Amino acid sequence: MKKIPIIAVVGPTASGKTDLAIALAKRLGAEIISFDSMQIYKGMHVASAAPDEAEKDGVPHHLLEFLDADCAFSVADFVLLARKTANEIVSRGKPVIIVGGTGLYVSSFIDNVIFSEEKVDEALRLRLNAEYDAIGGEAMLERLREFDPQTANRLHPNNKKRVIRAFEIYLSTGTTMSAQMESSKAEESPYMPYMLGITFKNRDLLYEKINLRVNKMLENGLLKEAESAFKVKNGPTACQAIGHKEFFPFFEGKISLEEAVENLKAETRRYAKRQLTWFRKDERINWIYRDECESTFDSALEILERIGYFGKI
Repeated sequence: MKKIPIIAVVGPTASGKTDLAIALAKRLGAEIISFDSMQIYKGMHVASAAPDEAEKDGVPHHLLEFLDADCAFSVADFVLLARKTANEIVSRGKPVIIVGGTGLYVSSFIDNVIFSEEKVDEALRLRLNAEYDAIGGEAMLERLREFDPQTANRLHPNNKKRVIRAFEIYLSTGTTMSAQMESSKAEESPYMPYMLGITFKNRDLLYEKINLRVNKMLENGLLKEAESAFKVKNGPTACQAIGHKEFFPFFEGKISLEEAVENLKAETRRYAKRQLTWFRKDERINWIYRDECESTFDSALEILERIGYFGKI
């Protein structure tokens, strides 16, 4: 089977993924698919740092801001849509670049994870949600570790949705999430990934970029966007978006605006750390450190040349 070459530009938030992907797309005549779990939603343009038309610089982008914020959309839904989109781009004779920081989306797509269709036991889900709220994420992960340590070790305790899903799968099927994920990769992937990671060797420089990005978001209307989300109270996924939920206590009169902004910066830094932890586990990623190279674009081209991408297109 001739595999489809896919460039993947990954890394933590505020690292410069979007700029690099667009520069590469312009050089290669490629189209971009966004792999960001929040950029899929409408009404989160500022908080999700979705590129505007000027930033896209004429490069076609896909899977951006197409879904109402009260709609549930799983990783399985996303992967199916991303596969369809990639195939359409290839059918037009264009290279494909995927860009984003949602590691689960990236790996599920590239490794051709096949998701089984399972009915949701609403009573079980309600019970697990109640348990999570009662004892907290850390305690739930300790329970999960008893029967699925592999999944427990890769999940963050604040990722309520995935923690509960791991329990649901085991209690409903008798099979762990990690075992299910492994078996779901039985079918060979149709993609040949060429993976570029972008970040800073000095973590403090990344955090400085994050703080500057938050300040810029505020200038671009983040507070107004968050207030609109607060008034509407969209679906559970959208309501947990970093950049909106941190302002909810401010709108409720519980904290000052300054505290809300600092909470957002701190939560974004924690998110970046989780992203790096995820991506560091993938040995296929070729890392570019912005503080150790003159041009991330030139470095990316050199890596793509070295790993044989240009011989595949």
